[in-house]
Amino acid sequence: MHAFDILGDPVRRRIIELLADGELSAGEVGAVVQREFGISQPGVSQHLRVLRENGFATVRPQGTRRLYAVDPAPLQELDRWLERYRRFWNQRLDALGTEIARGRARQGEGRAGGSEGRPPRRRAAADGQD
Repeated sequence: MHAFDILGDPVRRRIIELLADGELSAGEVGAVVQREFGISQPGVSQHLRVLRENGFATVRPQGTRRLYAVDPAPLQELDRWLERYRRFWNQRLDALGTEIARGRARQGEGRAGGSEGRPPRRRAAADGQD
């Protein structure tokens, strides 16, 4: 299977997201996925098997538990494949960053000028005008 076929499924993407934070037992993964997607434990096990057989996850026994973790190798391959397309969104992200900086600078100009954009201050009673 191709990486996009594996990660094209929202359940498998969610499992990878969960495992990206660290090793989890099959039961822990199953509890989250069952709650969020409403699928059975055998269904979750099937998704874990697909991830494991296609190299996206590793499993190790610990007593009666099976602990799953992300295997970064296929994700690194996917990242290398995406590299040629990154220029399309990096240019837009750079432009967005520039516009955000300009907006912040404009906001700062309004504050630096003193009273612009603020109501006039009231004089204190000591000024004799109240």
